[in-house]
Amino acid sequence: MKYKQLFKELILLSLATLIISAAVFFFLVPSHAAVSSVSGLAIVIRQFVHLPISAITMILNITLLIIGFFTVGKEFGYKTVYTSILLPLFIGMFEILFPHFTSFTHDALLDVVCYIFVVSIGLAMLFNMNASSGGIDIIAKIMNVYFHIELGKAVSIAGLLISFSSLLAYDSKTVILSLLGSYLNGIVLDHFIFDQKMKKRVCIVSPKIEEIRHFILHELHSGASIYKCIGAYHGDVHDEIVCITDKAEFRKLMNFIHEVDEDAFVTVYKVANMQYRSKALEEKVF
Repeated sequence: MKYKQLFKELILLSLATLIISAAVFFFLVPSHAAVSSVSGLAIVIRQFVHLPISAITMILNITLLIIGFFTVGKEFGYKTVYTSILLPLFIGMFEILFPHFTSFTHDALLDVVCYIFVVSIGLAMLFNMNASSGGIDIIAKIMNVYFHIELGKAVSIAGLLISFSSLLAYDSKTVILSLLGSYLNGIVLDHFIFDQKMKKRVCIVSPKIEEIRHFILHELHSGASIYKCIGAYHGDVHDEIVCITDKAEFRKLMNFIHEVDEDAFVTVYKVANMQYRSKALEEKVF
């Protein structure tokens, strides 16, 4: 069973890395933009070193892995090592299969936009498997350990530095395109990774609390908590029911509340991370 799970992980890691390498080869390379990645840095370096993008990316990734092992210890699991080496191999495969490829869109801006959306799919897959494509993540980890910069900020700083490196080889238009691409890449990646898992915390105060509780438990098949709350104006005691819903459940719940009690007081919060401390804590309310 363990080997079966490992094989499944390797297949998914390979698929995600293939998507990322395709985004690099078919969209990032034609745009010449250095969009917050080691592959983007490789595009700049290629202007000074007559090597394929795949070879430069391989050299950079292996160098960063070695530096990472010596500076921050053995915190890079097999997934990071696997994807860091596989990425340039896939790029090299595309270089062999499509030696004369130029661009699908023949427009640098469209190439960058296409790259951002395609690469975000692959990166989101890696993130959901607690993996990364190496490169810039290793740089960010080193900055975190030695300069005590938060990982999120370290990734942004490393990405901006790579974007500015395009100044060494290209004109100001490409530099601006690289910077805008890096910014947009962060926004789109956040959408793919976090917004798809975003849930809503719904707090409802209503005299129809029993009907709402029954709907949450038996129609949405979800859990909830009930609290006593006191109105500040009159001091009246009310029941408040709180539950966590996804997008589909939220729509169903709001439709039901509208039917049973149009005057219900409802507040909604976005929830990025949710963790139950124990099942007994949920069951205690009921």
